[in-house]
Amino acid sequence: MEQAVLAQFKDLGVGSVLALSAVGSGLGAGVAAMAAIGAWKKAFAQNKAATFMLVAFVGAPLTQTIYGMILMNKMAELAATKGIYLWSVGVFCGMAMGISAWMQGKAAAVACDAMGETGKGFGNYIVVLGIIETVALFVMAFTLGLLGRF
Repeated sequence: MEQAVLAQFKDLGVGSVLALSAVGSGLGAGVAAMAAIGAWKKAFAQNKAATFMLVAFVGAPLTQTIYGMILMNKMAELAATKGIYLWSVGVFCGMAMGISAWMQGKAAAVACDAMGETGKGFGNYIVVLGIIETVALFVMAFTLGLLGRF
């Protein structure tokens, strides 16, 4: 590609890593929130106590936005000199973290349903959500290592 065309993409990676990770966080938290509300509704309808611990499941996908922000800040430092090379890093890393958040939210939704139904298993559910979280952590750590070579 011509240098002038590539220069137009200079900030695409910087913005997309945060935007895509945040989209995944929003989708994941939204799915989990709907399940938590459903579990609470079921508890209220049966005159049972509704556990507030479901909020932990709802909030789990939000951390991927923080990871996207960390990468965005590191990429912004490099954008002035290496920006045209960073757009694909930002897009693909943002997508990976966003999908991790979305899937974590879907798993959290199932955890909300199970916890609401049985009142048991909180520790097991958190461990499973932590395993899904690890995907985004790996993406962030490996990308920071890659950016260190620029």
